Amino acid sequence: MSDTTVMKVNSAHSPKGQMGQKYLATGKTVSMRLWEDEQPDEPKPATAREYETVGYVIKGKAELHIEGQMILLEAGDSWMVPKGSSHTYKILEPFTAVEATSPPSQVHGRDDE
Repeated sequence: MSDTTVMKVNSAHSPKGQMGQKYLATGKTVSMRLWEDEQPDEPKPATAREYETVGYVIKGKAELHIEGQMILLEAGDSWMVPKGSSHTYKILEPFTAVEATSPPSQVHGRDDE
């Protein structure tokens, strides 16, 4: 029999992570998080995570610096960061984006690395 569990998460009540992200719906193999009105700043040190990330820009502008490349992200753009890739973001304009991670980023402290 298939899993019939349905989860609804209202972002107004979502827990926040240490980096300011809001954790949204989470399944066994994928999770979503929201970066809301991130302000322009200097990029944080590059990091490599133990999960794959895909994202979609809702508004704003940022640079994704990944493995020696720079990709400009603007409203309507989507992107993918492979598991283990060294990367960082530089926010250029107030930035709102949603990301999905697989496996879920918040499980077992994966975001704390």
